[in-house]
Amino acid sequence: MQPAETRVPGTDYTISMDRERVDVGMVAAYLGNDSYWAVGRPAEVVRRSIESSTVFGAYDVDGTQAGVARLVTDEATFGWLCDVFVLDAHRGNGLGKHLVAAATTHADLLGLQRLVLATADAHDLYRPFGFEASDEPERWMYRPHPTTRM
Repeated sequence: MQPAETRVPGTDYTISMDRERVDVGMVAAYLGNDSYWAVGRPAEVVRRSIESSTVFGAYDVDGTQAGVARLVTDEATFGWLCDVFVLDAHRGNGLGKHLVAAATTHADLLGLQRLVLATADAHDLYRPFGFEASDEPERWMYRPHPTTRM
């Protein structure tokens, strides 16, 4: 298994899988107010999603959370990479790439057969990690919640 915490090369940042370190309030505020994909998501939903996922947090030298990525998985065949973000004040340090690298490495170690994600604007971030547009869109469907839209 991969280490619980790794240093981001050339920086004072670390990536940690310690769910207890996650600043749920900060994550909920960003997702609910600043993301395009989760606007209005209640803090309680964010808390439950973190508790039920493998979470990768990026932290600066004083332990302040700078970003996050969540991997929702059965830990055997399937994973969904989601809620990936880095706060504006910490961008430009490669944290997004390191969060995605940590999540995809973990997925590879688990032997997941399929890893998916959805993005409207970060295709260039994910391509180097092997993500590509689905060549089978006619097979993939989704069921949105009746009161939300994807």
